[in-house]
Amino acid sequence: MKASIVIANYNNSNFINDCINSLNSQTYKDIEIIFFDDNSIDNSIDVIKKFNDVKVIQNKIQTKFGSLNQMNAFKRCIELSVGDVIFFLDSDDYFRKDKVEKVISFFLKNEKKKIVFDFPIILKENERFNIKNNKNFLNTYWGYIHPTSCISIKKEFISEVFDKTLNDKFTDIWLDIRVLLFSKYFNQYNTINENLTFYRQLEGNISSKFKKFTKTWWKRRNEAHDYFFHFTKTNNLNVKKNLDFYITKFINNFIK
Repeated sequence: MKASIVIANYNNSNFINDCINSLNSQTYKDIEIIFFDDNSIDNSIDVIKKFNDVKVIQNKIQTKFGSLNQMNAFKRCIELSVGDVIFFLDSDDYFRKDKVEKVISFFLKNEKKKIVFDFPIILKENERFNIKNNKNFLNTYWGYIHPTSCISIKKEFISEVFDKTLNDKFTDIWLDIRVLLFSKYFNQYNTINENLTFYRQLEGNISSKFKKFTKTWWKRRNEAHDYFFHFTKTNNLNVKKNLDFYITKFINNFIK
C-alpha cells in the first residue's frame, strides 16, 4: 500500500521543517508528500522548496474562510495523489515516526475499513499531553472530535465522504467534524487507540479562538448543530434533537 500525505499550509513557515522531517523519518517508506501552499505571505515556499521529493501546489486565489480554503487544499492535493491511503496533515502538526506504518497495518488487517482516526499529542506552549479516548460530559451527536491531522482515509472512499459532507455553507465547520460525523453515521468510525500525531494548540491559531464556553465557542457549537441537521436531512438520517441541541440554542438566544 502506498501512502499519500496531503498537507495544507498557510503562513506556517516556522513549523514546516518539523512537519516534513517527521515524514521523511517515517518507518514506512512507500509514501508521497503533496504540499499545498495557500498564497502564504511568509517564506513558506522558500522553506518547502529546500526539500526533495515533495510535490508543491501554489495557490493564488483564496476565499475569506479558512475552513473552505483548507478543504480546497486537500481536494487539490488528492487529485494529484497516487496512494492507496490519504493521510491529512496541517502544516503546523507532525507525525510520530511510526504513524504511517501503524495506519497502513490497520488497513491491511481490516480490509473492509475505510476510515481510521488516531489520537493527538497536544503541544501547547510549554506543555505536552496525550488525549485519550474520552467522552464529552454532554451527550453530543459527535463526541470527541479528532483533529484533521489524525484522519486517514482510503483513497477509493474519499469521493463518497466528500460528496456527503462538503459544501460552501457552514463556514465555521471544518473538515474534522464533517468526516467524524460521516464516519459515525455511516458505520465507519474506527480508531487506533494510540497518540500518533503531534497537534499544536498555540495562541493565534484557529483552535485558540474557540476556548470552551466562550461566546465564540457557543456560536460555533450552534453552527455545528445546524450543520449536523443539514447533514442528516441531506443523507436521509432520522435523528432527534437532544439536550445539547436545546441548551446550545437557548444560550445562543442571548449571544450577540
